[in-house]
Amino acid sequence: MTRLDAQFAFLDEVDRLKTIERSNCLIDLSRQENSAEHSWHLALFALIFAPEAGTGVDINRAILMLLLHDIVEIDAGDHPIHEEHDWQAVARNELKAAERIYGLLPADLTSDFMAAWQEFEACETPTARYAKMLDHVQPVFQTVAPDAPIDWHRDIANETLNEGRASWLRESWPALWSFGRKMCDGTLTDADWNTDTGKRLQFLLEADKLKTVLRATPLADNSRRENSGEHSWHIALYGPVLADQAFSDVEISRVVQMLLIHDIVEIDAGDAPIHGDFDASEQEVIEQAAAKRLFGLLPADQAAEFRSLWDEFEAAETPDAVFGKSIDRVQPLLQNMASGGGSWIDYDVTLEQIDARVGVKVQRGAPGVWEFIRNRTAQWFAANS
Repeated sequence: MTRLDAQFAFLDEVDRLKTIERSNCLIDLSRQENSAEHSWHLALFALIFAPEAGTGVDINRAILMLLLHDIVEIDAGDHPIHEEHDWQAVARNELKAAERIYGLLPADLTSDFMAAWQEFEACETPTARYAKMLDHVQPVFQTVAPDAPIDWHRDIANETLNEGRASWLRESWPALWSFGRKMCDGTLTDADWNTDTGKRLQFLLEADKLKTVLRATPLADNSRRENSGEHSWHIALYGPVLADQAFSDVEISRVVQMLLIHDIVEIDAGDAPIHGDFDASEQEVIEQAAAKRLFGLLPADQAAEFRSLWDEFEAAETPDAVFGKSIDRVQPLLQNMASGGGSWIDYDVTLEQIDARVGVKVQRGAPGVWEFIRNRTAQWFAANS
């Protein structure tokens, strides 16, 4: 097995996290959230709340922790906080899951990812504490954000803040705890929402809508279409997993940040499948307007920062953006092959079209990855033509 075989064995396996349901719902109450889109949302929380993180926090490591933190649920399952569990048994099962799933990777990445996951679980460093605080309080915001929250869900959110696992934020992050308390009580004012904390939360709560945007590509198990929130989690994870395939001038942490926000405009603009029939110039106008509205929800300095990062990704001229665009094109290929053809069948796609529409872009930023994936793709078309 080559190094890339191991890297993609891991990336293929973690697609299963998109099928692990959590007890909480999306803000629109349309369905339960899954652990992959939850992990994306938390990583985005870590990025957006960076100005409030405090001293000693490594934001990029916190993002990595949150991208990784629930992968063990593929084997161990989710454990809702309002139910009774044998937490020692849960910890043993999660460790076993971590060893199996991270063990699919090359040894150096296994070591790095296990260390990040264990640091998060131990919650002793400033970075891990920051990530844990977000993990504990984010579901509260998501639960009470609907206009008419589910009553028993709101009760759990109240308990979580008052004496449950988010209660420690009262001392550790009082501004965020207080905002959550007011949300639960329904006492927030326009002045609260106009603070930097309020503006960050407005953006992050609006971002929940990305979990309802469906893509053309199915999940690997072909059970349903993938949504753009869980896609953003998966492709952000591609960054650190495939970092060794980037050119030396690529800064992987910036690539990951780009990939966390790269599809946010689809909340307004929808997904535009690469093999679909649409007016590219019209789509660009819609996406530009979406970027203006969505990033405009943030405090002015962050609005400018993340709009600039999104623009850089779209232009695909810098080394970071070129690599990000390259790996963004790879993930749908793997899911289409795993699912028996997926959107390739829907759009009657040929290998020549993949070479022209995908291969050129992947080759530009990650030639080793394209050589590897092109071989797999050619074999699939040969077997299924």
